[in-house]
Amino acid sequence: MRDPGSITYSAAIASAATPDTSPELSDFAARVLREATRRGFLEAAWRVVLGDGSTWIWNTTTELFPDATQILGRFHAKEHLSTVGKVIFSNGEAGKAWTQQRHEELDAGRLRSLVHALRPYAGQYQAARECIHYLWHNRRRMRYPKFEKQGFCTSTGVVEAGCKVVIGTRLKRAGMHWTVKGANAIIALRCSKLSGRFEDFWERCSDRMKLVA
Repeated sequence: MRDPGSITYSAAIASAATPDTSPELSDFAARVLREATRRGFLEAAWRVVLGDGSTWIWNTTTELFPDATQILGRFHAKEHLSTVGKVIFSNGEAGKAWTQQRHEELDAGRLRSLVHALRPYAGQYQAARECIHYLWHNRRRMRYPKFEKQGFCTSTGVVEAGCKVVIGTRLKRAGMHWTVKGANAIIALRCSKLSGRFEDFWERCSDRMKLVA
């Protein structure tokens, strides 16, 4: 359950990568930390970070919020299993039944059963081997029954929707072309508008202009 107005957006075209030897945060990580600090995330009794399984997301999370609970979005985990089912069984009924059973095991937190079901196909199919590695690497982030008992969200749907609402519907209209600078400018405006901080945005711009003058 999300309280009305509880969602805020912060976005820009920025890299999440820095050299391993750099003491500085990446532009993306710095943006995440600013928004988390503003929202009081660091003072929250329970801190949870949802991700799609990309290693850089977990690395950034560990760097910024080492004690936060990391959760792999359930849809992304099921997507991996569905991909394996299609590779092994094509799109037949047997594949659909196999995939449905794997999804049910995932929902129930039966990760050992998932790996056991995949192993017979690991020798022949690379997708099965990669899925086993994926499940093992993210096993602590896929304890969905436990997360649900704690009242945690296990879906990244709000984030996926945000990409469409904030970025797609504004920047991907017919015939549009953007420079990075121009796109970032309109993204900043749109995030402020949708987050209920439009007036704050212009006040900050005014303050910066005064400093430059």
